[in-house]
Amino acid sequence: MSQTTPSAITIEKIRQEGSRFFSIQSEISKIIVGQAHAIEAILNAVLCNGHILLEGVPGVAKTTMIKAVSKTLGLSFNRIQFTPDLLPSDLIGTMIYNPKTQEFDTKKGPIFANFILADEINRAPAKVQSALLEAMQEQQVTIGSTTYFLDKPFLVFATQNPIEQEGTYRLPEAQLDRFLFKVHIDYPTILQEREIIMRSNNSGNIQCVVTKDDIISAQHLVQQIYVDEKIIDYITHLVFATRNPKQYNVEKLASYLSYGVSPRASLALYNASKARAFLQGRYYVTPDDVKYVVPMVLRHRLTRTYEADADNISTDDCVAMILSTIRSA
Repeated sequence: MSQTTPSAITIEKIRQEGSRFFSIQSEISKIIVGQAHAIEAILNAVLCNGHILLEGVPGVAKTTMIKAVSKTLGLSFNRIQFTPDLLPSDLIGTMIYNPKTQEFDTKKGPIFANFILADEINRAPAKVQSALLEAMQEQQVTIGSTTYFLDKPFLVFATQNPIEQEGTYRLPEAQLDRFLFKVHIDYPTILQEREIIMRSNNSGNIQCVVTKDDIISAQHLVQQIYVDEKIIDYITHLVFATRNPKQYNVEKLASYLSYGVSPRASLALYNASKARAFLQGRYYVTPDDVKYVVPMVLRHRLTRTYEADADNISTDDCVAMILSTIRSA
């Protein structure tokens, strides 16, 4: 076995806390109509202490959804609007000369918060993305010659417009790899659209459901979720199928992918599957937990070839090929 089974007391606590966190969705639904899959993905990312990228056309409530989540979690929150003229100092802060003391004082930027909403992240140039990358990966920023550690938990939830839209930049692969999930936000159904209109004059009042200490405690509980070795083997095979498709009888995939995913994807699948089990009130991971998070973990880490573009094959199509071929034990 990959780890010992949690004690009876821990199992009961996992069930209670998992149900409590899952109930956050009903609180958020006071503001957001539908999008249950995206909301669960956000909660999963919080439990994994991971960053998340939400992609959708303007107006589908990406920003509103993240604001609603921040209110329920009781974390300090800052919103940063990414624009083509944004500078790294606008993000992390800068040194300002104080004529009274004749010294430079540090003015910290909006990155110093638990919960960062990076709105329209792909509208900012590469220098800003580099500054954000250090914060996302190292949980620290450097202003002048001094390095400042960010408060924990530190979560970057970014919204992104489809890259085909005017005025957008493609995010670097190294930065995309730092996001735990990439979640597509679709248009609402016709019934959901009707409900949105009906609610337009009645804005819901969201309450704080959990505290910062509750989140840290839940993250520790997620780490204790039991994962069998067969599940770890399943995760490993899914990842290796992106690197060596022919070895796993997915020959067509070899012409569609430039290269496979990194070990960071394996860790993301492992941790996200445990968080999914936690939200379901279980102390153990099942293959269905892995299958549920695979598209969100892999879709932004796979790089397609020109042949995939010509055949109109998306990264989601590539993931579906892998899932249909690699069987869980």
